[in-house]
Amino acid sequence: MRYFLQLAYRGTTYHGWQRQPNGLSVQEVLETALTTILRQPIAIVGSGRTDAGVHAGEQFAHFETDATLPDQLLRSLNSLIPPDIAVYDCFPVRADDHARYTATYRYYQYQIIRRKDPFREGLAYLFNPSLNVARMNEAAGKLLEHIDFESFSKVKTDVRTFNCQIDWAYWEEKPNHDLVFHIRANRFLHGMVRAIVGTLLAVGQERLSVDEFENIILARNRKQAGRAAPAEGLSLVEVGYPDAVFNERRSA
Repeated sequence: MRYFLQLAYRGTTYHGWQRQPNGLSVQEVLETALTTILRQPIAIVGSGRTDAGVHAGEQFAHFETDATLPDQLLRSLNSLIPPDIAVYDCFPVRADDHARYTATYRYYQYQIIRRKDPFREGLAYLFNPSLNVARMNEAAGKLLEHIDFESFSKVKTDVRTFNCQIDWAYWEEKPNHDLVFHIRANRFLHGMVRAIVGTLLAVGQERLSVDEFENIILARNRKQAGRAAPAEGLSLVEVGYPDAVFNERRSA
């Protein structure tokens, strides 16, 4: 039987979602806990591979088991995993529902604070320089006009295509002048959002024009784009699936 997990985590202390040979990952923590509870080896597949230090307000993963799930699975699971990971739900799905490939979109936010805030340490990027937010939004709008984002992908990445369909990309300025970058697409490349944010910050500082930003997209060359923004500001906030994925949960 295949099951979906719905979870969230603060990624500060983890080497990303995916298992790593040189550091602890969110995937490893969850697999270890599920293996302990179900008394059989459990492997999980996530909806996306967040980088080291990146957070998730909503992440989905699937696993398979023939074992009967205990009634108090969520309580047992949350008691075994650290407090910076939380599992909210576990529900059966169809055999061909896949946490990664069935997902229709991923929605990320990047948080920027304009002054030091001890309550958001590790959850937002402190960036003081003046920014032209209108210009940043004009440049962000160019992302919707293109589909090839090789310029914002890490160079050594194993993908068949650099094409992504972006639904929206825009900056929101809060009353206290903090900034949130919103971006949703059907898929994202390795390091893509942080590279886009870093390059848009250069636009906001008026070190790049909007036309130059679009030329970076067209160049399909990571060396043309700006440096990646730090991981702590980035969060996966929502993953979308067809309604049919949740049918078993609704009928339970």
